[in-house]
Amino acid sequence: MKQLVLIINVDFILCLLSYLTHVDGRELLHHGYGRNRQRYHYYNLDDCGHEIKFVEKHGNKSSRHAQNYRCQNMFSLKHKRHGFQQFHRNRYFVRHSTGPVAEERNNTKLPHVIHWPVKREAVVEGDLILGGLMMVHSREDSVTCGPIMPQGGIQALETMLYTLDKINMDNLIPNVTIGAHILDDCDKDTYGLEMAVDFIKGSISNIDEATDYNNCSSKGHKKKVISGVVGAASSVTSIQVANLLRLFKIPQVSYFSTSPELSNKQRFEYFSRTIPSDHYQVKAIVDIVRQLGWSYISIIYEESNYGIKAFEELDDLLSKHGICIAIKEKLVKDSGVAEKIAYDNIVIKLLTKPRAKGVIIFGSDQEVAEVMRAVRRQNVTGVFSWIGSDGWSARNLVSDGNEAEVEGTLSVQPQANSVIGFEEYFLNLTVESNSRNPWFIEFWEDHFQCKYPNSPPTPFNKNYTKLCSTAEKLSKHALDFEDQLQFVSDAVMAFGYAFKNMHQELCGSKPGLCDEMNPTKGADLLKYLRKADFIGLSGDRFNFDINGDGPARYNIIHFKQYEPDKYKWIKVGEYYQGELRLNMEDIQFGIKNPSAPESVCSRPCERGQAKKYVEGEGCCWHCFNCSQYQISNPADETHCINCPRGTIPDIYHENCQHIPEDYLKPESPYAIGAMSFSSLGIVMTFFVVGVFLKNNDTPIVRASGRELSYVLLSGILLCYGVTYALVFKPNDIVCGVQRFWSGFSFTVVYAALLTKTNRIARIFNASTKSAKRPSFISPHSQLVICGILISFQILINAVWMVVSPAHAMHHYPTREDNLLVCNSYTDASYMVAFFYPIFLIIVCTVYAVLTRKTPEAFNESKYIGFTMYTTCVIWLAFIPLYFGTGNNVQLRIASMSVTISLSATVTLVCLFSPKLYIILIRPERNIRQSMMPIRYSTINKTTGSAQSSVMAAVIVTAATCNENEKVIKNVSNENITAAY
Repeated sequence: MKQLVLIINVDFILCLLSYLTHVDGRELLHHGYGRNRQRYHYYNLDDCGHEIKFVEKHGNKSSRHAQNYRCQNMFSLKHKRHGFQQFHRNRYFVRHSTGPVAEERNNTKLPHVIHWPVKREAVVEGDLILGGLMMVHSREDSVTCGPIMPQGGIQALETMLYTLDKINMDNLIPNVTIGAHILDDCDKDTYGLEMAVDFIKGSISNIDEATDYNNCSSKGHKKKVISGVVGAASSVTSIQVANLLRLFKIPQVSYFSTSPELSNKQRFEYFSRTIPSDHYQVKAIVDIVRQLGWSYISIIYEESNYGIKAFEELDDLLSKHGICIAIKEKLVKDSGVAEKIAYDNIVIKLLTKPRAKGVIIFGSDQEVAEVMRAVRRQNVTGVFSWIGSDGWSARNLVSDGNEAEVEGTLSVQPQANSVIGFEEYFLNLTVESNSRNPWFIEFWEDHFQCKYPNSPPTPFNKNYTKLCSTAEKLSKHALDFEDQLQFVSDAVMAFGYAFKNMHQELCGSKPGLCDEMNPTKGADLLKYLRKADFIGLSGDRFNFDINGDGPARYNIIHFKQYEPDKYKWIKVGEYYQGELRLNMEDIQFGIKNPSAPESVCSRPCERGQAKKYVEGEGCCWHCFNCSQYQISNPADETHCINCPRGTIPDIYHENCQHIPEDYLKPESPYAIGAMSFSSLGIVMTFFVVGVFLKNNDTPIVRASGRELSYVLLSGILLCYGVTYALVFKPNDIVCGVQRFWSGFSFTVVYAALLTKTNRIARIFNASTKSAKRPSFISPHSQLVICGILISFQILINAVWMVVSPAHAMHHYPTREDNLLVCNSYTDASYMVAFFYPIFLIIVCTVYAVLTRKTPEAFNESKYIGFTMYTTCVIWLAFIPLYFGTGNNVQLRIASMSVTISLSATVTLVCLFSPKLYIILIRPERNIRQSMMPIRYSTINKTTGSAQSSVMAAVIVTAATCNENEKVIKNVSNENITAAY
């Protein structure tokens, strides 16, 4: 019962396939009974020697037999109310005997009509049978099958026959021969699927040996089982056929099908191929594009599984490498379906992106040939450079007549060597000697352009006026051999070695077929097939990879014009194991312009420029310059970035370079000048100190207040010493010393001066009020007061150091400055160090003003006032100079140093030069009597006798700067002594 159900199901599948393959395009109806009721001579021979014709119902109804209702009854059994019943009410199969029966049935003389296509088969008898599906004829829309295909069709078929001859001749399998049953698929998937139905009939008829579908069991005739199938060429056809053969577990090996989809073994577990997958071809094409430096290309791909799958992988791989696709266009699979305008539109679309000079075409030869003709019609020959797939690589159908358009093409072709001995074999073939190839006569007519005697009429030989002599001879120079015939031979050899290994394991040493291999089991044969490893007729080693694909080896070939109007395909490189080796010296894209064209949307931006992308375009942009202080962003090519402070861009605006540090160096002219001035001041100060020390007990030194004078001279020395601290390279310690020293030195000077002026002011103020001597006017008291005033500066500096520690830093007043300064110099905070000394200067100046009317004998106060006035002028001039030279650190530091030294010099000269004059030049005046004021009597009259003793005391302590003053003689020595 199970066997009966299986038989019914298989028969149902056959009938359904017959319907599906015939109904497309209404091909059988179109060529069946016409208005003249001519029979369609599409026939198939069954194993009983009968002919099955496909006719319409209104034919000869009396010819119906009981067995003719098999398909109809099967559909009725499965689908009594199914729509297919109507089909079978209108059509049925009729069985006729072969021979001239058809002529006898119709006595009416009918007009001559060419019936096309005529189903033929090439048969080689053998113990094991391989099916073959070849594209003997090309595609065409007007008829089912187009013209003969010499290279990929006839030559591929003869390669299969030649390889079978070699296998059988070498007795590869002991006492076992391999035969063939070869059909033509006309490079159409639907027609190829229809032909492939023949390959499963043997498997169906032998499911149960007791059952004979054709009622031929009584004759002992058994249909041969197809062990495996070689083919098809097209990926589209192979996919259709593989889906059918897998149902019956028939292994299939293709020789030209490269679609990556066929590597999916979950869907196509019984499919293998000797040619590599397009997955590797796509990688090779992308590597070629990259080596040519193209980043903006167009893609034309065939609207089939072969083209669509390749495009998907191309799109993904190109994007990973940053290569953009300008135009994507599809090619209609059947060239005849599309009008010329469709191909013209493709070329016009390419012209809308003129910068995309490189074009990848993933298609078949017939469609690509139409593209090249469209290029010529649009008068754009030489505008584009083509990268071709193996589907049209080195095909004469593309290049013949389109040489100028194809020139410069780089194409990827699976690496294949010539099949040893095949060319000689093929050149010796004739129509008479090659009776096993029923299509060879068509090839002969096409090649020699003549009508062979007694050959059947075809749509392609009817116009030949010349008759073949039958003495024609094939010559090598007149033939172009297909470069990839090795894959056909390897496919046959793979089956041969699979049979050999299977026979050794299952049959042992027993010659001939054993029961285990009669018939072969597809699942077992597939296991041996995938393990096949052999040296083929080309001399190359072959084995399948894990996906059942051939090894990924490609030749890179180039269509080159080697002489004017002479072209040929040459090998310029290879792709092996993921590595591209391309000889650029041999590549010539045009005889006038041999170098590779530029296929980029936008040229690379110059150094120091950024990109602004065109909306919607990943490879098109405009370049713009980075600004003066910017560089191009290495992480983001669309933006410029600012150089950090203290750096400026290099001349290319690619890197930021550090600006050299700028600070007052000891060897600079500013520093040398400042230090020279300070050194002179130090020498002068030490000279004064030395004079004072030498004359320490003289009246003039004692009268000037020795203690405060030495404090004042110490402060002046400190002021001169600040210069040396300022010219050192700034660091944290130097900055701390500068901050403390500059303010402290001034404080020492002006604290001493303030103490002096305050003492004079208090004495004269007290003299107007009472005769009592003012307090805190003794030398010890004056030192204490001066020390207290100085301690305030120390406290201020200590607090300042804690709140804002001094440190060296880089200061950038402008983008092109990098000043190494102490942090106090960057703003007005440095004035904190001078705030207290300025306060002292102001107070001293006030006291100088208040004591300006003292008697001329007490004119030290006047010189103190003069010192203060001059100091104020100096510092008022310094402040704008200091803040106005913020970007010139050398000038700023030098000006501060000179200002401090100048202030010290004014104090030194103004206060000590009169004393030095008396000590050194007028030593005779350095006596006590000379210290008395010349107009004491005037004072006495003004202030009264009560104040005379106080004034006398002031006289000896007040320094005089006017050495020309006359001394008052009538002042007693006792009063002077009392003043001390």
